[in-house]
Amino acid sequence: MSPETVPSAVRTASVNVHNPALAASQLAAQLSHENLGCVLFFCSAEYELRQLGPALEAAFPGVRICGCTSAGEITPEGYGRGCITAIGFDQRYFSIDCALISSLDRFSLQDAQGVINRLLATCRDAGLAPVKGNTFAITLLDGLSSREELVLATLNSALGTIPQFGGSAGDDERLANTHVFYDGRFHTGAATVMLVNTPLDFRVFSTHHMVDRSEKLVVTDACSERRTVRELNAEPAAQAYARVVGVRVEDLDREIFALRPLGVKLGGHYFVRSIQRVNPDGSLTFYCAVETGIVMTAMEPESLLDSVRHQIEASERVVGTPLITIGCDCFLRRLEAELTGEVAAVSEFMRRHRVIGFNTYGEQFDGMHINQTFTGVVIGQPDAHS
Repeated sequence: MSPETVPSAVRTASVNVHNPALAASQLAAQLSHENLGCVLFFCSAEYELRQLGPALEAAFPGVRICGCTSAGEITPEGYGRGCITAIGFDQRYFSIDCALISSLDRFSLQDAQGVINRLLATCRDAGLAPVKGNTFAITLLDGLSSREELVLATLNSALGTIPQFGGSAGDDERLANTHVFYDGRFHTGAATVMLVNTPLDFRVFSTHHMVDRSEKLVVTDACSERRTVRELNAEPAAQAYARVVGVRVEDLDREIFALRPLGVKLGGHYFVRSIQRVNPDGSLTFYCAVETGIVMTAMEPESLLDSVRHQIEASERVVGTPLITIGCDCFLRRLEAELTGEVAAVSEFMRRHRVIGFNTYGEQFDGMHINQTFTGVVIGQPDAHS
């Protein structure tokens, strides 16, 4: 699909320069027009964030800007590294507002309802489309906060039937500081909620490519607050996991974690629980919630690209030719693509289907926090109704 055939309901951009002011001005050159209402961006943690925030605000005066740091970017040309990728939304087609959640530990249902009511008021005031059936939410959370489950479950209750997806911010696999962006600056220990109302057709989806094996591991000792499992099947967690995947404990690394995660079965479906690291005491720290008593199943990958292709093509059969697909893709999926030599094929597929997004430290879908998943929304062209 050539750029000339894409309506101006959205514009996409990416920049590789690391000077914050220059990067912001180049984004503005690609995205700015008289009807620009909102910018959503994802950026490498390599940028000087204290300078980038004000530079973005100056480059887009009067425009709502939301975003986060990433563990890799999805640009108009596919996978990127060390860059900024962004989407500009035309306010004639999209009514968008964003809110910051700064106290994740104390976020209550009352707080969530207040946030969602304020965002819904913006949508109703714009008068583009009825809220029901025409609205979705995008959530971005500090990927090292360990508070995703609490915040997402609470928000999901307040959202009701409004579909939601999102991702946990990354920091280029440093696992040190992850940030969300709101009101001119980057925040840690926080989350943003973006509510999108549009008359255009859309479909929110989530998919992963892992299948279950026969081996089961019962969590017999865990610290849920730290997402750390001390024992599996009543033995040191790293030892039990290493045996299941067929390697020595000392050989456990991020490549093993990417190719051989564990899963939890909920409601007849498996949801991936990815391992972050092995600790000196032989325990395992995960990217998602873990609790004593849950049963984990060994998982292994099928085709990385087939599951995404199936979901996006199914979405396109519903909404028509895509205007944009916003995607949150686990950084471990990208690592797998690098290990298996599939990066070029995945990048080409995302380029053809107009996917823009980022590699995450965890994905979010309808109130759940999950791993090694691709989740997002496919939005149809403005002429899809004609």
